[in-house]
Amino acid sequence: MLTNLSIPLLFAVFAIAGLAVVLASIRATALADIIADRTKMGEAMAGGLILGAATSLAGVVVSVDAALSGDASYAFSNAVGGIAAQTLFLAIADVLHKRANLEHAAAEPANLFQAVMLIILLSVPLCAIAGPDIAYFGIHPVSVILFVVYLYGVKLSTTVKENPMWRPVRTSDTRRDEPEDGDEPNKSVRGPALSFVGLVVIMGVGGWFISQAGGQFIERFSMSSSLVGSLITAVVTSLPEFVTTLVAVRRGALQLAIGGIIGGNTFDTLFLLAGDVAYRDGSLYHAIELNDVYWLGTGLLMTAILLAGLILRQREGPARIGIESVLMMAVYLAALTVEVTG
Repeated sequence: MLTNLSIPLLFAVFAIAGLAVVLASIRATALADIIADRTKMGEAMAGGLILGAATSLAGVVVSVDAALSGDASYAFSNAVGGIAAQTLFLAIADVLHKRANLEHAAAEPANLFQAVMLIILLSVPLCAIAGPDIAYFGIHPVSVILFVVYLYGVKLSTTVKENPMWRPVRTSDTRRDEPEDGDEPNKSVRGPALSFVGLVVIMGVGGWFISQAGGQFIERFSMSSSLVGSLITAVVTSLPEFVTTLVAVRRGALQLAIGGIIGGNTFDTLFLLAGDVAYRDGSLYHAIELNDVYWLGTGLLMTAILLAGLILRQREGPARIGIESVLMMAVYLAALTVEVTG
């Protein structure tokens, strides 16, 4: 559809689609907070299950569209590159949250458990890559396992939220998850929910245009699929997570901010399932490039560092941010350097 567009128009379409996705995500954040309060779901769970999945939709569309076109590297790198970028956004949000280390202030058992689930979900495709090249009906068995593990993880996350077996120590800097003043839990959730669905549709359409533009960048500028997927489309389709994180932090919904990133990253692992189903030339995991595996390892490492920060709960570190944020920035910068110079 974008094949015959001039380069200036191509960039314009890419920018407009990205802007539409970002603006829709800003409103979606406020609605997710309202839905969390009215359903008594809680910010961490709403961030992980509702907001995280919604803001990830544009990225899903990119990976599926890339896989359908036969570009496995583009589909895979968009997924894992987005996970690394979104984890970086938490470090940036930590810099902007002046009162205390963000991971300290947003202590929540559900976020800890979702971080553990994300590490497990990122390890599964790594095993597939190192394992035998097999596929049934064009789908690797690991993709099915990935989906089952995700569903089971969602169920367990709900259990952790409703019946936590431990609670974090409350300090003067710990932000409690409480309903906003004036937003009564007994109000109807239907209106906010319908508006939220409409915004999700906008983000999905925007994701398709971003995918098409990314494919043109690969073709016209002879850029590698890994570079475009991990550093261009992944970052742009991850901007909703960045915006929603900043908006949530500004609103004081710190559990929603962290839950949205970790939950969004957990949902993003399903990009690999969707990409494997859409890729018709065999197993997606055995058709990728070495740089794509590096980005998978980067996302895994950054998540482990984030989990350590959530457990350590350091109040202040270098430049008034947690040491985990400094380390996550360093790991991402190293991956960026490897991608650009590799």
